Amino acid sequence: MTGTGPLSGLRVLELAGLGSVAVAAMTLADLGADVVRLDRPSGPYPVSDGDPILRGRRHVRADLKTAEGRAAALELAASADVLLESLRPGVAERLGVGPRICLARNPRLVYARVTGWGQDGPMSHLGGHDLNYVALTGVLRALGRADERPAPPLNLLGFAGGAIFGVVGVLAALREVERSGRGQVVDAAIVDGVGLLAQMVWSFRQRGQWTEERESNLFDGHAPFYDTYRCADGEFVAVAAMEPVFYANLLDGLGLAGEDLPAQLDEKGWPVLRARFTEVFAGRTRDEWAAVFEGRDACLTPVLRFSEAAVHPHLAARSAVVSRDGVQQAAPAPRFSRTTTSAAPPPVPDSLTAVLADWRDR
Repeated sequence: MTGTGPLSGLRVLELAGLGSVAVAAMTLADLGADVVRLDRPSGPYPVSDGDPILRGRRHVRADLKTAEGRAAALELAASADVLLESLRPGVAERLGVGPRICLARNPRLVYARVTGWGQDGPMSHLGGHDLNYVALTGVLRALGRADERPAPPLNLLGFAGGAIFGVVGVLAALREVERSGRGQVVDAAIVDGVGLLAQMVWSFRQRGQWTEERESNLFDGHAPFYDTYRCADGEFVAVAAMEPVFYANLLDGLGLAGEDLPAQLDEKGWPVLRARFTEVFAGRTRDEWAAVFEGRDACLTPVLRFSEAAVHPHLAARSAVVSRDGVQQAAPAPRFSRTTTSAAPPPVPDSLTAVLADWRDR
C-alpha cells in the first residue's frame, strides 16, 4: 500500500497500540510509507472500519504471546525499515520482539518506542494517559481560568508530544542509517515531547516574563487583546491582536478607534479595556463579528465547532478537512510541491504471506 508521498517505498511495521503511536503510524502512511499494522487477535486495540487514525495501513493479525505470532513479527521486522511500538519498558523484550533481537535480524532497523513516560525513570513502568503526561510537565497547571480547575486539553497535547517527536525521531534515525548503515532505538516519550512544545514558556520564565498563576501572563487570557469573548448568540470570537497595527485594526472594527481608552500595553488599564471589549462583543453575534472583520488584518477569528470548521471557506479552500468513504477527517500535513499526499483509504485486512511476498519483492 505504498503511497505517492515523499516516504514512498519506506516499510513500517506497527505493533498495534493506542494514542500517539497510532498517530505516528498514520502520519508516516500519509506521507507515503507502506505501513503494516500487526493487530492482536483480541484485546483493547480493535480495527474499527473507517477510523481515520487507522487509515492507510494493511492489517495482519498475530498473537505475540504465541511462537507463531512472534515468528511472524520477527519475519516482518527483518524486512522493515522502521518498527513502531508503544509497550511498557520490558514488555517487548519479554514477548521476544524487543530491539536486541530485531536489530540482530535487521541491523538497519529503526526501532521506535513511542510511550508516555519513556524507557527509563521511576515512572516508566506505570500506566498513564494524555492528561497525566501533560500534568507532569507543568503545562496542564497553566491551562484554564484563574478561578477554575485546570482544563483538560482534549488529547491534543499528549498525542502531539508523542506522535510528532516519534516521527521526527524516526526520520532523523533513517537519515543516520544512510551514513552509518546501522539502525538504532528511538525513545519518544510524551512527557519529553510536551515539555519541548512548551519551550516558549520556559523561555519566558528564563527572561522573568512568566508567572506560575493562570491568567497572569500575556498568552493565558490575562491580556484583553489576547483572549476570547462571548457574543450576543452565546458563541465566541478569538482575539489575538498583539502587534500595534493589529490592535489598531481591532479597535477600528469594534468602533472604538476614537474612544478614550487606556493604552494597549498599560496593564493597569486592562480591566477597563476588557470590560469595554466584553460589552461591545456582546452586542452582535459571532457570525456578525466575523463578517465585520472579514479581510481585516486584526487577528480576530470566530471560535468554530468541528462541524463548522469542516466547511469554513479557508479550510475548505485548502481541503484541510476531507471526506473518505463518508468519514470526515483531517487531511495529511504538511504538503509538498512534487510528491503529493492524500487521505489514504480505511484499514485493509491482509495476510502475512502477502505482505512478506510484497516486501521481499522490493
